[in-house]
Amino acid sequence: MSCEPWQCAEVATTKKATPIQKPEVAVALIKKASHPLLIVGSNATERYMEGRQLIEYLIDFANASKVPVVATAHMVGEFIKRGYQPAAFMNAMEIGQRVGDPSWQGLDGKGHPDLVIMVAMPYYMEALILSGLKHFAPELRTMTIDNLFHVHASFSFPNATLEEWAANLKVMTSKFDGGN
Repeated sequence: MSCEPWQCAEVATTKKATPIQKPEVAVALIKKASHPLLIVGSNATERYMEGRQLIEYLIDFANASKVPVVATAHMVGEFIKRGYQPAAFMNAMEIGQRVGDPSWQGLDGKGHPDLVIMVAMPYYMEALILSGLKHFAPELRTMTIDNLFHVHASFSFPNATLEEWAANLKVMTSKFDGGN
């Protein structure tokens, strides 16, 4: 698995994401967070692994981990069609701005997110949001659970095949009390 930026024109930075070599590491980071937030992008219905759409893996993960989900773009309707109600929905740039604002008290009003997990956004958009957060909200920890390495995140899985990605998501889901 490679820890190089997936996008060819991406310029490597002096501070790169810490690679997540095992899904158990991601789970430990999520469990340690007091206010984690999962932001799901528009590609969640475009990616298929083992005959299932990515959104189905993410619903399993969200149900098991109890991490609040923000659906971007048209994804709220896709979640609702599958019987899952996200905590909120808004466009990706808006939620990117909110999590970068230290005075924002989160979706529930009980505290600013301390770990923002991103998945399934177009690569270039996720990279821009993560870059902005890295530079303007340096105290905020960010994680991507995509199969593409994001240098601007605090933590990111390396580039991986769809099979490896599905395996990572299954292991992550199984490590929470609500997981199978």
